[in-house]
Amino acid sequence: MAERLVGKQAPDFTMATVDGSGESFGKVSLSDYKGKWLVLFFYPLDFTFVCPTEITAISDAADEFKKLDTEILGVSIDSVHSHKAWIKTAKEDNGLGKLNFPLASDITKSVSKDYGVLIEEEGIALRGLFIINPEGELQYQVVHHNNVGRSVEETLRVLEALQSGGLCPIGWKKGDKHLVAK
Repeated sequence: MAERLVGKQAPDFTMATVDGSGESFGKVSLSDYKGKWLVLFFYPLDFTFVCPTEITAISDAADEFKKLDTEILGVSIDSVHSHKAWIKTAKEDNGLGKLNFPLASDITKSVSKDYGVLIEEEGIALRGLFIINPEGELQYQVVHHNNVGRSVEETLRVLEALQSGGLCPIGWKKGDKHLVAK
């Protein structure tokens, strides 16, 4: 049985990155996001078919995440060089084009394993999405089969609900009333 992560400190990480323009390489650690919310999402592989639909949709919504004081980090087991090539490839050629957040390389597969999304026999990650609060505590996780994309709208809704600090019923949206504990 997989270990529960929600409600605990998020597993620490340090990974190599390429920025969203595909121009420069760097490194990122969980501690770099201290004081901010983080949407950390895993996808199986660069140059695949469902992945660019998700990644570009998340990139298109980057301003909405920024308004919620939230950073975004995409992760796969590919190298930063593969990430760079994918960013530099035109969308009409199954590329990403410029992104509004970096992509990280989990080439050792250790971060995917720590977050419980590694399919060991295939050497790739499931589609896992994690919301980590400013104190580094994991607040939300969702994991999909690799043939199903995630919803940016649902991620934003859940993020707003978590940030609201109240009891949020099903379908809660910003501006809705919270439940009152009796």
